[in-house]
Formats: sequence, C-alpha cells, structure tokens
Amino acid sequence: MDRIVGIETEYGCLLSEDEPHVNSELWPAKVKNYLFRKADAGTIDLHYRDYEEPPGNGGFLLNGGRLYLDMGHIEYASPECLHLHDLVTYELAGDDLLQSALIALGAEDRVSFIKNNVDHHTGATFGCHENYLMKREAQFTPPILGTLLTFLATRQIFTGAGRVGQSNPLAFDFEPPQLEGQVNFQLSQRADHIVNDIYQWVQFNRAIINARDEPLADYRKYRRLHLLIGDSNMSPYATALKIGTTACVLSLLEEGRLARNLVLADAVQSTRDISRDPAERWIVRLENGKTISAIDVQWEFHHLAQKHLRNSNPETNWLLENWGFVLEAIPHNRQALIGGVDWITKKWLLETFVESEGLSWDDPWLQSIDLEYHNIDPRRGLFFSVTPGKRIAEWNNNVRRPSATQVPPANTRASGRARAVAFFQSRACGIPYVINWDSIACDSRDFLVMGNPFETYNDEVERFLSKPRLSGNHDEPQAIP
Repeated sequence: MDRIVGIETEYGCLLSEDEPHVNSELWPAKVKNYLFRKADAGTIDLHYRDYEEPPGNGGFLLNGGRLYLDMGHIEYASPECLHLHDLVTYELAGDDLLQSALIALGAEDRVSFIKNNVDHHTGATFGCHENYLMKREAQFTPPILGTLLTFLATRQIFTGAGRVGQSNPLAFDFEPPQLEGQVNFQLSQRADHIVNDIYQWVQFNRAIINARDEPLADYRKYRRLHLLIGDSNMSPYATALKIGTTACVLSLLEEGRLARNLVLADAVQSTRDISRDPAERWIVRLENGKTISAIDVQWEFHHLAQKHLRNSNPETNWLLENWGFVLEAIPHNRQALIGGVDWITKKWLLETFVESEGLSWDDPWLQSIDLEYHNIDPRRGLFFSVTPGKRIAEWNNNVRRPSATQVPPANTRASGRARAVAFFQSRACGIPYVINWDSIACDSRDFLVMGNPFETYNDEVERFLSKPRLSGNHDEPQAIP
C-alpha cells in the first residue's frame, strides 16, 4: 500500500436482560477507565482536547493509537499504518482491547461491544471513518472529485456490512423524508445516513467525503482525506478490500490517471439506490446520461489499477488479485465470499434463519440477529460462526496479532509517539504532558513537532524526553533518564 492510513471505529454497547439498561453509557466509561487506570494500556489526557473532550475522556495507547469516549460511544483510532496488513491488524486491536477489558471486569456475559453502524431502536448511526494521507499537490477539481465519489458510492458491493430494514433520516434542511416502501435488507449500514457528497461538518450533515482540511502533518506537503461513508467490517478481508482498493484509487488520482467519464449524476442518491436495490442489479446513472452497473464501474477502476499499479509491491499485487476475485465472484460464485464480504455473509445467515423458522423479514428477531453478527466476542458473534474458504480464511487468521494492542507499527510516526506514551505512563514525576498525533509536549512550553508520518521519530523522542526539566513536585531542574 505504501500510504499512511488510519481507521476510527465507534462501538455500540449491548447489554443483556440481566444488566440494567441505564448502564449502557456507564459501561463504555468503565471500560475506558479500566484500560487506562488498571490495564496500563496507555496514557490518559491531562488537558482539554475539545469542548466535548475534557481531561480524562481518553488518551493515547501503547500501540500508538487512541481510545476515547465520543457521545457515549467508545471510539478507537488506529495508529498510522503504512502497509495494508498492518492496518487491518491494528484495526482489530481495538476489538481485542475492549473484549479483554470486559473479561477482566467479569462482564463478558452481560455486556457486549458491537462493531456496527446503526441502532435499530433509535435510528441513530455511528461511524467508521477512514483517513488517507495524500500529497498536498493532488488535484481535487470537480471532475476528479466526481470520479472519486463514483468509486466510493459503488465500492459498497464488497465493503458493505449489510443491514436489516432502513432508516429515513432528515436531510440538512430538515425536510420530512419521502414515504418509501419497506426495505427488507440492504448492502450498507451507512448509506441511508449519507445526505451530502462533500461537506465540512460531520454530525448533522454526513457526507461521503468530509471536507475539513486537517492533515495532522506538515500542511505544506500533505492533506488528509477523511471519509465517512464506510461501514465497520467484521471481516478482516473486507477491511483489506475497503482500504486497499481506496488507496489504489487515490494513487491513480495523484498520478492524474483517473477516468473522466465516470461521474455520477447524483452520488448520494446512487449510494442509497445501490444499497437498497432488491434485484441487486445496482444500475446507476452517470452525469452524461448513460447508465452502468456498480460492478462494471468497479471493473473500470480495477482495470486502471492493473494497468498503472501492478507490480508496485507484493501487497498491491495481492490486492489487485483479490479485488478481481471478488468482482468475479459476486455475480457468479457468491458462496465463495461467505466469511469475506460482510453483507453476503450476513444475508446468507439471515436467509437461512428466515427459512428455518418461517419468519417474515419484518420480524424483530432479525434485528437481534443483525446485531449479534457484529458482536466482537468470538464466543458469541455470529460472524465467528462462519467458516470461509481457504483464500479468505488465511487472510482473516494471519492478520490477528495479540501484541498489536501493546506494540506500535515499527515504520511510522506511531512508533515515536508510543515511546512517549510509555515514558509518561511509567513516570510519577508530576511533569505535565500533552500528546497529539503530530506532536508531544512537556510542561506546556517544550514541544517536539512530528510533522512527517513516514518518520518514526524514535531518536528525536528519546532526546526530547531525556532533556532536563522542572519537575512538578520540585523547584530544581531534574534530568529525566
């Protein structure tokens, strides 16, 4: 992949009937507190990061990532990763951290964390945000953005997590949604909640692309593409496809190689239409008036990537091969994708259950099964009950690495940050500190800027932390060994 990428995942919290429902927002806080105060998973924030993030709301982790509370949810942000295998590994580390905390607290049979994007009872959505570092000089003209939106709207045919039913959220102008027929099952959990193509604010006007220019790096060299459209995937194979194919398309964008005749007439409407199409033909209309299927759109991007990116590195070759495998299998051998593509796996499980129990698709029982598919507990999550084929099983098994909760990627800025986390975690010397994605600071006056995510900053961090400073408990300067 050779591109700095990170994922932010928000987790739902599901309680058993034995656990008081009022605890649904208490348990995320309990787990966060356990991880930082008892499990020593990271270093808690001592300062306000935002008006909604007071001191103690979260902190950075020993793996270089971050865990915090966001509007009642636990959110885990992976460390910066340079390679696709690492990105999937560190995305899974969030699941491992939360599940280990529940086990340690003796709550694993009463409390579950759910890695999905919808609340069936309230209609709310919570996100899985993707972050891709890009060159500052990359051209974002309307035709180029339009082509990128086309890719993002159609990739759900292999990245969607699937959901029972539908949501009809208000648009930004608060016009009442139009009455629609019942949707039994759709490809994407986020599709119904995307009401704009490109917009800056996240919470009340979710767009496919968030336009906020916050690179968390040297702004003269880099920009950060922040995507809101993606579903949280249970299948590591699906996560790899989601991130890897998008990284390929961004490389084509930076090299000026994207096609100019693949702009959708309405990317937001196409996103919803593809997700909800019961016939699974997924036909979309282009700006030039022509129609094309989502699979053919993806083949167009695949052919471009094959032509210009093949043999860039072994990971890209693996990605291109599996991208083509999935596009071929969706219409011709869908069974081969069970355990690999989430919506296909979930739909197969639901159809089997509907048939065996003689249920209708509006039965509330199916919503419970939908949620249990996303349970991160391997003993209970329905995703883990499925045995995929060899190709998918090998990837899903090989990317799981228990040490990823404690050890950062060795080839990005996360490595240096993790050294600072470990240093401040082990010190009781009273020196105030601030840790950010692109800097660390001691006593609020001495900063180390880490503006290049491709650098580890290991030596710079060691020198920075070893400088003599005033202790918070003493009047004389002390050297920090």
